[in-house]
Amino acid sequence: MASSAAARKKSDFDPPKFLATIGEGRTVVTFAGKQSIFNQADPADSVFYIQDGKVRLTAASRAAREETLGVLGKGDFFGEGALAGRVFRMGSATAITDCKLLQIEKRAMMTALHREQTVTDLLVACLLARNARCEEGLVDLLFEPSEKRLARILLWLAHFGKEGVPKIVIPKISQETLAEMIGTNRSRVSVFMNKFKKLGLVDYGENGLQVHSSLLNVVLHD
Repeated sequence: MASSAAARKKSDFDPPKFLATIGEGRTVVTFAGKQSIFNQADPADSVFYIQDGKVRLTAASRAAREETLGVLGKGDFFGEGALAGRVFRMGSATAITDCKLLQIEKRAMMTALHREQTVTDLLVACLLARNARCEEGLVDLLFEPSEKRLARILLWLAHFGKEGVPKIVIPKISQETLAEMIGTNRSRVSVFMNKFKKLGLVDYGENGLQVHSSLLNVVLHD
């Protein structure tokens, strides 16, 4: 009976609600599309939880060349380097679309992790999933053509591969932004997007870009 009650309590637990009510040290912040959230070498003093929107993580070399490390969405954490003792940010974070984020100071996040195992489980699951996506992105960058990298980015943005029903419609994102994310130029992105549209893999609508599951064939095809 006790174990049953504990299981029910755990299933009723809402991590986002818990995080939003941990008290001092947490702030809801909003960013417009293309707005910087933090920059490389900024103080690493907080963790972010995405309540709504899309975020791009990047890192720049000494030659100022910027590479995309990941594309994150609702329910993802970022900035977790603060919990590992980092003093400065190792990369930058930029809003791709309008974003609503929960900014949690390091001390408050550590308190949350100690109070609720489910929060720890959620953070670990998010980081493992992101690590897998980063590995895929690195393989794409090293070995795959730009067309396949673009297809994978679009699938990421549409949440294909994540549990649950994917978000088919992607809010409007400029081709310049997509080009930056895959390491190519806007003209090539335009060519690829027109090709995807002609093949029926994507459609443009009033609310944004509609991605069809058939786009997976571009990623899976050798």
